[in-house]
Amino acid sequence: MTMTSSETKSDRIPGTRLGYRFNIIGMVGLSVILLWVLIAIFAPLVIPYPVGEIVDLDYFGPMSRDFWLGSDYLGRDMLSRILMGARYTVGISLAAVTIACFSGVMLGMIAAVAGGWLDTVLSRFLDALSSIPSKLFGLVIVAAVGSSIPVLILTLSVIYIPGAYRFARALAVNINAMDFITVARIRGESTLYLIRSEILPNIVGPVLADLGIRFVFIVLLLSGLSFLGLGVQPPYADWGALVRENIGGLPFGAPAVMAPSFAIASLTISVNLLIDNLPKKIRDRSE
Repeated sequence: MTMTSSETKSDRIPGTRLGYRFNIIGMVGLSVILLWVLIAIFAPLVIPYPVGEIVDLDYFGPMSRDFWLGSDYLGRDMLSRILMGARYTVGISLAAVTIACFSGVMLGMIAAVAGGWLDTVLSRFLDALSSIPSKLFGLVIVAAVGSSIPVLILTLSVIYIPGAYRFARALAVNINAMDFITVARIRGESTLYLIRSEILPNIVGPVLADLGIRFVFIVLLLSGLSFLGLGVQPPYADWGALVRENIGGLPFGAPAVMAPSFAIASLTISVNLLIDNLPKKIRDRSE
């Protein structure tokens, strides 16, 4: 039986049956991201050794059958510490980017629809907040208040709310000027209806791409704070803290310092690959 051209094309492109055309690179990026998310969720069930237990008589031990990623500066298993570190790196970053993007997008749409003094006040306040360098702001807040996990999440969220606000507001202003919005206003629709049913569905694709980009920035900022000693505190450790505490093994080429660096790189690069290869149905709702 001869297949039609549309059936052949549908079979060739992964994800087409679901209505989304993921290419191979995008699927690789998505697979790595999902792998790290699953590791973050189930890490306590899969780690080979307790993260705080000294299991190797040698420090900065090499990779071996017993220690797949070697041991750290105290002789603890690095594979176990990296798997548990994923809980903090992925978890904190995901919580922070969710709060930042949700708050920024909602404020941006409200400002675009309401206009007037509310738009002016929100824009000027968030512009002033965004003028503070992100790393400096994070260092000051964490050094003053402490580096507990809730403080880290809120600090990272506040840093990236202004960018999410500006992005969402720019998109919402363009949508708000279109004819179907004018028709909805004439019908007497409320501001909440305009935001929920008219504006948000038309900006969700770019907003998802922006969320991925900000997730990468938050992962890197969190890792930077942890490398400086102001991130996740012992006995817990995210990937940035693992690099910091094992930096002494760098002259020896110890896997204890290279493995968490590769973990950070694999996550951030995979998110970028996924964003660059999002299906056109998500990127362009007009198709």
